[in-house]
Amino acid sequence: MSPPSLRVLVVEDRAEDAELSVRELHRAELDCETRRVDTAEAFRRALTDFAPDIVLADYTVPGFGGMAALEIVRRAAPALPLIIVTGSLDEETAAECIKAGAADYVLKTNLLRLGPAVRAALALAKSRSDKQAAEAALRVSERRFRALVEESWDGVALLAADGTIVYGSPATSRLLGYDLAEFVGHNAMEFIHSDDRAAVLLRLEEVTARPRSRLHVAARVRHKNGTWRHLEGVWTNLLDDPSVAAIVNNYRDVTDRRLLEEQIVLSQKMEAIGRLAGGVAHDFNNILTAIGGYSDLLMSDLAEDDPRRRDVEEIHQATQRAASLTQQLLAFSRRQVLQPKVINFNALIPDLEKMLRRLIGEDILFATVLHPRLGNVRADPGKLEQVIVNLAVNARDAMPKGGRLTIETRNVELDESYAAEHPSVKPGRYVMLTVTDTGVGMDEDTKARIFEPFFTTKTRGKGTGLGLATVYGIVQQTGGHIWPYSEPGRGTTMRVYLPRVDDPADPIEHPGELGPEVLHGSETILLVEDEAPVRAVTRQLLERNGYTVLEAADGPAALALVDGGRGHLPVDLLLTDVIMPGMSGRELANQLKARWPTIRVLFMSGYTDDAVVRHGMLEPGLAYLEKPFRPAALLRKVREVVQSGRRAPE
Repeated sequence: MSPPSLRVLVVEDRAEDAELSVRELHRAELDCETRRVDTAEAFRRALTDFAPDIVLADYTVPGFGGMAALEIVRRAAPALPLIIVTGSLDEETAAECIKAGAADYVLKTNLLRLGPAVRAALALAKSRSDKQAAEAALRVSERRFRALVEESWDGVALLAADGTIVYGSPATSRLLGYDLAEFVGHNAMEFIHSDDRAAVLLRLEEVTARPRSRLHVAARVRHKNGTWRHLEGVWTNLLDDPSVAAIVNNYRDVTDRRLLEEQIVLSQKMEAIGRLAGGVAHDFNNILTAIGGYSDLLMSDLAEDDPRRRDVEEIHQATQRAASLTQQLLAFSRRQVLQPKVINFNALIPDLEKMLRRLIGEDILFATVLHPRLGNVRADPGKLEQVIVNLAVNARDAMPKGGRLTIETRNVELDESYAAEHPSVKPGRYVMLTVTDTGVGMDEDTKARIFEPFFTTKTRGKGTGLGLATVYGIVQQTGGHIWPYSEPGRGTTMRVYLPRVDDPADPIEHPGELGPEVLHGSETILLVEDEAPVRAVTRQLLERNGYTVLEAADGPAALALVDGGRGHLPVDLLLTDVIMPGMSGRELANQLKARWPTIRVLFMSGYTDDAVVRHGMLEPGLAYLEKPFRPAALLRKVREVVQSGRRAPE
């Protein structure tokens, strides 16, 4: 049997009167359980223990009564309905009871009203409870909605049909820097970049014309600090909704994503051009090696006063310019071979200072600010010198009327927040090289393209557009990154960050000009090169300086030469191209090492794959000569390898 559905607490000092009330409830078909109390203490206890659904209270219980019960209910259980049941009650007293919170009053002489009165009181209490629950749910929903809007990482704005901002969420300050008072009430077009404004106005017309429509919008929006942020949003037309009566704009800042996309596009461009550069660089550098080598041989055969020397010098200079262009192509595409050492910027910059002062001219004030305890980096010294020179020349060109050029070094820690703003950066310890000028500066559009190959703001014939692209490639290949800071008319700061290392710095080599007696040798060299002109000119250069040269056009021919004369042809050095048909220079070196464990190896190439490099860095223990090379560079490297005892790896 199920328990009674209704619990009734009766406040009555006369048991027979209480019984009459209970009997009337049963007669009215109210299935109920009752409890009678006649003191305040018992009433309070029953409110907790019995948990009644309704209270029937006699108005005149000695020492207690209906009004006292009402006061307790109002404080302890304000939603609990209470009906006054009394023998006699004048209208004024009845009105006071209702005013005090009684749901109704019933005379004991008319208990027929008790059943309907209880049902009405319970219905009214349920209605009030449902209303309170709905209002509470509404308040929770409003708080939740407000929290969603006000705590959202994305911004929310409400726009009138003409674009006036009628509401802005607190995220506005985080995303765009404005206080809401500086934002709300203004027309959104005031903040839109002039180049994007027409497209945004068109989207506004489209969304306004179609109620409940939804459109995607993207534009550059001015931050309070003057920079432009890339925002993307979704506009929803709720102008016909009385509770909103606006166009809802949910938007977010996608500047970092756009920067990352631009970096990916730039990387893809460089990869494509790098593949092209790699495809032509090997053959092109072989051609340049032959041209440059023969021009050097011809130069050495001409007397100092021979008028033809000037023509040969022009040939050689043109060769150098072409070689430089090829190296730039390989640099920005990150396909050059780096020969890293542990170095310190502070040791490089003083050696370059005289040349830099000559490059930038007398109308530019040059200064250096070098951190006294600067950390070391692992990089190719020659390529870092190229980075510094290229940045200095670029700064010079930005100051046609003179100015100030400052080179600064510093140790920095890049934290998670910096990495979040610069997606390609890993947090950690870096050495920073800063090159600052007081020149014309750059706008955002120019700044976004400065590392693109062949992009230049200089007049025709004044620049190739490869200077900063080369810097970018070298820095990226070294494991660092470069970031520009600039505003029109306020100069430019280029910051290069390279990972800091704890290893001690290697000594900086200054080859200088060595005399013929130093470059001369008598060893036997096995020369392996698939390009006949390069092989021929290299043989001449070596033989003119005392070396015995055995030559082969490829790896198999070299092995056949060695095997055919084995024991009679002791070879001191293998000088081999890296990329050759059939067998690479690395494979040839390994096979010769198995035959002659003491043989020394010098690789040469104008472009290389992964045969002798790992991630663009020359493998430890390998000697490498970059094509095209000058005779002195070839002879110096040959002497270095022969005398140092450097051997091919196992």
